[in-house]
Parts: sequence; C-alpha cells; structure tokens
Amino acid sequence: MELKNKKWDLDKFMEFRKEVLQQWPTGKEVDLQEAIAYQKKLGEEKIMAEKLQEAKENEETLIQPRAGVALIEEHIELLKFLRDKGKTDLLPTTIDSYTRQNNYKEAEAGIKESSDEGRSMLNGFPAVNHGVINCRKVVEALDAPLQVRHGTPDARLLAEITLAGGFTDYEGGGISYNIPYAKDVSIEQTLYDWQYVDRLVGYYQEQGVRINREPFGPLTGTLVPPSISHSIAIIEGLLAAEQGVKNLTLGYGQCGNLVQDVAAIKSLEELAQEYLKDYDNIMLTTVFHQWMGGFPQDEAQSFGVISWGAATAALSKATKVIVKTPHEALGIPTKEANAEGLRATKQLINMLKNQELVSNTKLAKEKEMIKKETKQILERVFELGAGDLAQGTVKAFQAGVLDIPFAPSKYNAGNLLPARDDNGAVRYLNHGNLPFSDEVVEFNKQKLEARGEEEAREPSFQMVIDDIYAIGKGMLVGRPRN
Repeated sequence: MELKNKKWDLDKFMEFRKEVLQQWPTGKEVDLQEAIAYQKKLGEEKIMAEKLQEAKENEETLIQPRAGVALIEEHIELLKFLRDKGKTDLLPTTIDSYTRQNNYKEAEAGIKESSDEGRSMLNGFPAVNHGVINCRKVVEALDAPLQVRHGTPDARLLAEITLAGGFTDYEGGGISYNIPYAKDVSIEQTLYDWQYVDRLVGYYQEQGVRINREPFGPLTGTLVPPSISHSIAIIEGLLAAEQGVKNLTLGYGQCGNLVQDVAAIKSLEELAQEYLKDYDNIMLTTVFHQWMGGFPQDEAQSFGVISWGAATAALSKATKVIVKTPHEALGIPTKEANAEGLRATKQLINMLKNQELVSNTKLAKEKEMIKKETKQILERVFELGAGDLAQGTVKAFQAGVLDIPFAPSKYNAGNLLPARDDNGAVRYLNHGNLPFSDEVVEFNKQKLEARGEEEAREPSFQMVIDDIYAIGKGMLVGRPRN
C-alpha cells in the first residue's frame, strides 16, 4: 500500500474492485455500467445533489433525520412515515453496527432473527446483505433522495452496493469514520480505503451521474472545537476532490453557543471554497448537526434542545440540518418521536427562513479566530506531508497536530481538552500539540480564565466533565452552583 494524494488510475481501481466485490456474495450483483444506467434513469426528485443545489440557491435549509431498521418492507414503511408525518425533505438509511464492522455473517443472522421476531433486531439497515436489488426496492418506493449514513472504516463494498442500488449520497471519510469509531484501525489504511470510495464516486461523476459526498462533521460529537472539525472536513473534502468527487457537503456539529455556531458554518463554507479553489466545478454545500452530546431524559426539555439546533441551522443558512429526536436519552426512537423532532425543526426553520443573525463584532471575531486556528492546523499538515495531504494527515495524527477529543482510536494523541467559556462557546483548555500561535493560545486562555473568575475556580478538567453533562441536566455551561 502506497498512500499518496493522487487520483487512482482506472486500471488500479478496476483491479481493486475485483477483490472488494468478493467480500460478500451480493457483490456479484454489482454491474458498474448497468448501475450507471440505472442511476441516470432516476427522477430528479431522488438525486441528492440536485436537491441540495436548489436549496443552496434559494437559501433554504432542508431537514433530514437518522433512521434504519433490519427488514426491507419495515424500512420502507419507516421512511415513508418520516416523509409523510415528519415532513422531512431528505431521507437517510442508517446502517447497522455489524455491517459497519464488515461482519456480514452476524448481520445475516440479525436479518433472520428480525424476521422471526417480527421486529428489528438490528440498529440499522444491513444494505450489503440485502444487496443491489433490495436496495432498489427501497429507492423506488420513495419520492426523496436517499443518503447512506453509517460509521464504517472500510466502506468499500457498502458503497458499491448502495450506489448501484440507487442511493445518491454517501456519508463518511477516512478520518471521520475511523478515529471517532474504531480503536485499532490505522489512519493510513482508512485513508487508502476511502480513496477507493471517492474514486468510485468520481467514476460515476465521469459517466454523468451526480453522487453527493458528505464527510461526517461532528466527529466524537461532544465539545469538538470548530477548528478541529473544520480541519478534518476540509482535509476529507480535498482528498475526495482529488479522486474526482464534484458534489461535497461539509458538516459541523452544534456546540451550543449561537454566535460561535453561526460563525462556524459560515467560516466552514468560506474556508472550504478557499482550499478547494484548484478543483473545477465543485458544488459545495453545508450540513449542521443538531446537538450530538447527552440529551435530557425529559421530552419537553429535549424539544428545547432540538429547537435550539433548528434555530441555529436556520440562522447560519446551512443547506441542511440533521435532526435529533426527543428520545435521544432513552435509546432508539419510535418513528413517531422521530417525526416529532422533524416537525419541530421544520416549524423553527419556516419561522426563521427570511431572518438573519445581525452581523456584529462578536460574530466577526468568532469567524476570524476559527479561520485562524483552522489555517494554522492545515498549514502544518501540508508541511508535514511535504505538499502531499494524505501523507501529511498520517504524520499529523502521529505528531498530535491533528487530534480529536474523546476519540477511542489508538492512532489519536488524545491530548486535547475542550471546555466552554463563560458564554458557552467551546475553547481549548489544553491545546496539546496543535500548532497554534501565541495569540491563539492566549485568546483561549483568557476566555477560560474569565469563566473561572465568574465561577470562583481555576479552569480545570472538572470544567470539562461539568460541560459534558450540562445539557443533559438542562443547561449549557456546567456551573458548579447548578
């Protein structure tokens, strides 16, 4: 394996496909030229890139849930319910945990058990086991675009089957679906495997088929500073563009401070446009993820968290928002609860559609600092790779220049400690080995010291713990007096 940020030639790609398609018997169902012809016959209403482009041009924010169950008909019924009762604009297919780990034998057992029990015994849709024909049954039963949402370090066979099956959007990346999800998988391996996925999407693009790609923005989901998630999103966007991907949705997970979150979405789009300028005809959109940390157990309080995320998405002008449910603290939601979260989000977005967060010095300062931090990280990544982004990414994780808080991977330094400042914005309590200037380090230090003065305590790890549990307890900042 020789990892370079260079577009795979077609012979190499086709040779690798032979091996990938042999990983499970349903791989035999994939005929790439037939799949391209099938994709070209899909109606415009089922093509994610078309819907996103239209939304971006109209400055609309589309809504999308997470959802997936084990059996074909039940999965169709669930998605139809979310479309009809939840009024969702875009549809997901969340993949089960066995498939995410390429454990197709256990997924097959889960399908059988689900059929025997009459209810889903898997936490998602086992698309690889169901194969191309059954994926097409799902696509053909619905009237909105379908995205594959998963969490798979090696997502090659899943991509082959779902794209041949008519899905028009594929989530994830070699960093965002490795470091936050796996312990023992090397970053070099997943970057290589995801080059395959992006080359596949690029090949579809070359044949006139628009497949949208969406790196997973929230990463570990809790208290991830914007400059960390921005750096990863931009790296994965650039790696995808090198393989021929033309439709990109870059994401960010809500932190909770309105000004910082709006500044994050706006700065993400501006930074991405700047870094992607050498690639032609990139259609860039953004996705805002509602709060990915702990939720209150009380449903009414949960609706407050959902609505705050909806309002932030609308005011930031994100192209779409991933919606949570009032059952987040309780486990897998009912379809009714999922629809309720969607309707609450749609209400807020409709009310705020034509409103803007008034530009002020705080918003401008947040954008400035996010951009400064992100650029300092990315500049060092490029330096480490001597201009090769893929190699630079591997070396940056080794050096802690790229570091994701609370990630399980042994390939992640884990030196970062984020905490909220007195206004709830996420700052660096400990920036580890991130290549920040003295100005940036001092800015973060002063913000956290100001909170410490307000709370009569020194900034410490206890702040981090308090902040992790704060929203679940009904607040944003983890104050000791609460």
